[in-house]
Amino acid sequence: MAAPATVDEYIAGFPPEVAERLVRVRAEIVDAVTSATGTRPEQKVRYGIAAIMLGGRYALHFAGWKKHIGLYPVPDLPEPLESEIAPYRAEKDSVVFPHSKDVPYELIGRIAREIADERVRQSAEG
Repeated sequence: MAAPATVDEYIAGFPPEVAERLVRVRAEIVDAVTSATGTRPEQKVRYGIAAIMLGGRYALHFAGWKKHIGLYPVPDLPEPLESEIAPYRAEKDSVVFPHSKDVPYELIGRIAREIADERVRQSAEG
């Protein structure tokens, strides 16, 4: 089977219950980046997973796996947000949400918004 060319194709390759979660994760990230920048972001498949772009660079990648959904890269974020993320940290820059638990979509939105806001600040500083 050919690798997915679009984020829609990527999501469609998962079982319905995982695809539904990925659609909601994507919506949270797209909404957060749109709020930070004022424009809807480009969406791409990069490294075989979905990416939401910001200013020609990725803002966040998200991926579906057998046992979880992951967000990458998620840098250390300001408190108290970092403490909320801590239980989901898998590695230094990875956050995972097991399929066995409810996905905290609102938290994903806040993570994406913080990353997007920081990227916008960095761009403004030159």
